[in-house]
Amino acid sequence: MKKLFSILAMLTLVAAVGYSQEELSTTQVEAAQEGPVMAFESETIDYGVIEQGSDPYRFFKFTNTGNEPLIITHAKGSCGCTVPSHPKEPIAPGESAEVKVRYDTNRLGKFTKRVTLTTNAGEEKQMLTIKGEVVKKPEEPAGLPTNEGNMFNNN
Repeated sequence: MKKLFSILAMLTLVAAVGYSQEELSTTQVEAAQEGPVMAFESETIDYGVIEQGSDPYRFFKFTNTGNEPLIITHAKGSCGCTVPSHPKEPIAPGESAEVKVRYDTNRLGKFTKRVTLTTNAGEEKQMLTIKGEVVKKPEEPAGLPTNEGNMFNNN
């Protein structure tokens, strides 16, 4: 009897919760999508393990999935070693663009840096992350020996 009562109570609870959920109307969903919306392919880029002096540039690709032009008003790196650049012109709905980030690859060691974007896509700022590790570049081999008898020595 207790099992039957427990099962009925659970079914009643599940039914009550299911019926109490409101469905969003089409206009409510559209209202949530109003304005510009910045959709990134990825908000984190991993440089991986790279040699000192390697290519410092990486690109964050995004699309404006909203219904109004997207404007990036400011982009700031978390320190002087991380320098972002962004499109100055508005990005129309459906259009794609990219934020270019330069990290100083002459700094050795592991790193995790942030780029903060200020846009017209809402009150909150958009945060992007770069990470990786820069290792010392291998030493260049010394030049030719200057020994007498070297076939490359013109003496």
